[in-house]
Amino acid sequence: MSISITVAANERMRHFLAATPGAAGVRFGVKRTGCSGFAYVVDLAESVGEGDQLVDVDGVPLIVNEKSMAMVEGTVIDFQRQGLNASFVFHNPNATGECGCGESFTVG
Repeated sequence: MSISITVAANERMRHFLAATPGAAGVRFGVKRTGCSGFAYVVDLAESVGEGDQLVDVDGVPLIVNEKSMAMVEGTVIDFQRQGLNASFVFHNPNATGECGCGESFTVG
């Protein structure tokens, strides 16, 4: 699996993990939603479940479920601040389109 994270995303994920010592890692994947079909999910995971793959990405334990793997392969996860807003930003080579609001994407 080839997912990478920027320095800013790494720092943010490590901050969340340090604040939740019992977390198994950061869950990254997709869910069906939005105008275009899929939205990204980034959350703390309490455990690694059946069908999950645990990958160490620059010292961050990243957990990806098998249903999301093909759609997030090659994604670069960034964390950006713009004014009062801060969020993870995804550069996914598998995405063939995004909705106008930027909340969801399609894959080809």
